[in-house]
Amino acid sequence: MNQTYQKLLDCYESIKDRIPFSPKVALVLGSGLGNYADSMEVKAEIDYSEIKDFPVSTVPGHAGKFIFGYVGQVPVVCMKGRVHYYEGYPITDVVLPARLMKLMGAEILFLTNASGGINPSFGAGDFMLITDHISCFAPNPLIGQNIEELGLRFPDMSTVYDRELQDKIRKAAKDNDIPLKEGIYVQLTGPSFESPAEIRMLRTLGADAVGMSTVVEAIAANHMGMKICGISCVANLAAGMVEHPLTHEEVQEAANKAAPLFKQLITESIKSF
Repeated sequence: MNQTYQKLLDCYESIKDRIPFSPKVALVLGSGLGNYADSMEVKAEIDYSEIKDFPVSTVPGHAGKFIFGYVGQVPVVCMKGRVHYYEGYPITDVVLPARLMKLMGAEILFLTNASGGINPSFGAGDFMLITDHISCFAPNPLIGQNIEELGLRFPDMSTVYDRELQDKIRKAAKDNDIPLKEGIYVQLTGPSFESPAEIRMLRTLGADAVGMSTVVEAIAANHMGMKICGISCVANLAAGMVEHPLTHEEVQEAANKAAPLFKQLITESIKSF
């Protein structure tokens, strides 16, 4: 059996008896946004360290556990902290959590992240609905022997971000008077922030926000047939657009400040799914 698939099955087998329900939505919380889980009706928690051969988060602001609970009446499995490629894990480990949540039963993958704004009309604290993505330098998680049990060898990427889910997020934002930008998200590997020249390149390519996650997870989830949506919290303007150096602390501070509106937007969106 394919080693990547075997590892996925082993992870699932090690925790399947602790999963309290079949979730409808899999929610991934990005940097500084982990406290969203506090607003859920929590039924169970599983630390990543308790899952057989599961990659563990090493980044400040990423707690490293699955939270099972309800948002309204919707059963949700929430990743409180994600794994990044720059932490040194192989790309198959980076997308393993998304694949695992699909095995748990999740039909929808709701991705969030903290990003750097490339679009000059964006400001720190803005929310951006992800309408499409670009992958730069991060390996495609589907490279290697195709796992036929998960999906096709050559999956179509025309509409990775589900249009119906996008409309529901737009409506939730409008109904709750939450300003919502829209745009294209680009993933680079990190962990260094981008140079001003790289930001100019990314702007030329058509990107509106940049970060170090999300795209590879979306590719893997799309391969499995999940419906995907995403919101990026613009934590700072990217290199070359501000005078001061960029720091991870700045990213977390901006994400924490935006957290109350972010929680409201996610909650109202999920309730409509």
